[in-house]
Amino acid sequence: MTIATTPLLIQKDKFTLPEGIHYLNCATRAPFSRTVEQAGHEAIHRDTNPFGLRPDDFFGGAVRVRTLFSELINNRNAGTPDPDRIAIIPSVSYGMAVVARNLSRKPGIRAGQQIVLVGSEFPSDVYAWTRVCTELGLTVTTVAMPDEFPKGMRWNERLLDAIGPDTALVVVPPIHWMYGIRFDLEAVGQRAREVGAWLAVDGTQAIGALPFDLTTIQPDAVICAGYKWLMGPYSLCLAYFGPAFDDGIPLEEGWMNRIDSNQFHRLMDYQPVYRPKAHRYNAGEQSHFLQMPMLEAALEQLLNWQPARIQAYTDVLLQNAWPALEKLGCRVEPINGSRGRSHHLVGLWLPDHADPMAVQQALQAENVSVSARARALRIAPHVYNTPDDVDALVHVLTAVLS
Repeated sequence: MTIATTPLLIQKDKFTLPEGIHYLNCATRAPFSRTVEQAGHEAIHRDTNPFGLRPDDFFGGAVRVRTLFSELINNRNAGTPDPDRIAIIPSVSYGMAVVARNLSRKPGIRAGQQIVLVGSEFPSDVYAWTRVCTELGLTVTTVAMPDEFPKGMRWNERLLDAIGPDTALVVVPPIHWMYGIRFDLEAVGQRAREVGAWLAVDGTQAIGALPFDLTTIQPDAVICAGYKWLMGPYSLCLAYFGPAFDDGIPLEEGWMNRIDSNQFHRLMDYQPVYRPKAHRYNAGEQSHFLQMPMLEAALEQLLNWQPARIQAYTDVLLQNAWPALEKLGCRVEPINGSRGRSHHLVGLWLPDHADPMAVQQALQAENVSVSARARALRIAPHVYNTPDDVDALVHVLTAVLS
């Protein structure tokens, strides 16, 4: 991927968000761009007449999407994208279930080991481990967020300290889904390899808006829902599974996951051999004739915008808002590289006297959309946002918190 150096300009014209709506909530769900919307309309039109559909049409869209996602996360083999390492699945919980199902196959796994999580993690990254812990005699160690500010550096230190010889698996995101605090995945990956632990990353709230380099992090699994920062449709998820999973056990035995499955005239010649690498983990009905073209268009657009430029855009967009909000008694994690906060998703801690849900409702009444999570507001801008959106946010918060 060629790295562009010119800053991104406002991309609002690429979307159909109504005037007067201040949507700072991409962390909940991304709006479709005009390009993605058009890809969806065209897919529906094609499906009104499936005459001439070929066997390879069941596979081609997924190949293109896996290649684009590989480029986005720098998943390469001998310098070229390695789409065979990417599975098409329906959800993060599905991907984490694949990790859980195969944990018993991990070399050196033994009773008494631990699975390390960060505190207040999204439920799909937590529920996956209950059954496997019971079956294998494992325990979960949760690394809590520090009470004091700033939190990022200390939280990262606690996480690295928790990874030791008794660690079987580390599950950590690039940023925390509620607060936008970053985790130093390169350091976490190195520590996990030193002790022989697997590393599984839920990239849902980062990949697409924050640069992610698979070659430096070297995780065993990366799972990313498509409807947030990948800017695609709901119920499509992409997952990277590394060499540790090459001979693993899939959750389901889909016919498309076997070699020669595009030869429809031979499907009754049952094939025991899987397609290579991560193909065995593809969910059934992976073609997604309507949604796959939409995700393809979204990924192409992101590769043009580039995550580093999205970070820079959202940084500049909100940089004048933080001092004004801090004067109201709010707190924001400082920028501190890979152990500070992101720019595309920021947790704004409200003053003690404020009710986060009431504040969210006051913002909603003025057409400003953010999310309340625990004691913080989750502010999640993108390239469709303008200074007017930020001004509206600050104006309402000033009225409510003063």
